[in-house]
Amino acid sequence: MIKDIISKAEEKMKKSIAVLKSDLATMKAGRANPTMLDRIEVEYYGSMCPINQVANISAPEPRILLIQPWEKSTLKDIEKAILKSDLGINPANDGAVIRLVVPELTEETRKNLVKSVKKAGEETKVAIRAIRRDANEKIKALKKDGDLSEDEIKKSEDNVQKKTDSYIKEVENVVLAKEKEIMSI
Repeated sequence: MIKDIISKAEEKMKKSIAVLKSDLATMKAGRANPTMLDRIEVEYYGSMCPINQVANISAPEPRILLIQPWEKSTLKDIEKAILKSDLGINPANDGAVIRLVVPELTEETRKNLVKSVKKAGEETKVAIRAIRRDANEKIKALKKDGDLSEDEIKKSEDNVQKKTDSYIKEVENVVLAKEKEIMSI
């Protein structure tokens, strides 16, 4: 029973970190990265689809993204979706492909991006701590039912705390790595 509670909590903590990593991957850091477009959806035959499902996205140069739609008819829709997004890059459509030139980041932009990264890291830490709290509450509920001794409760709570500490440390490492990436010129 306790192992289930702890393993479910650990699984949720892993998912929180995976979400953080995917969110940070979509942030532009002065380099062209196809994951920057993951959140952008295009209208395709009446339904909304991610760009990577209607086109091939590559980064032939460090600051250029090349979008090759599988159907030429979707070029305008892809261009429209990019313009509507919060990406802040103007697409260059040559009739066959769309080029996105990722601008060099200014010092101010870099600092703002770092703030966003830190904020995302803090939100992930809060989520991990909430998972810890829920797991501890479930463990304490078992104590009330009389299923566990004080020692087992204490040992389980310590175990949850150790896992929480290691995932918080991992969040800090992910945030630090992204900061270095953004601040490197």
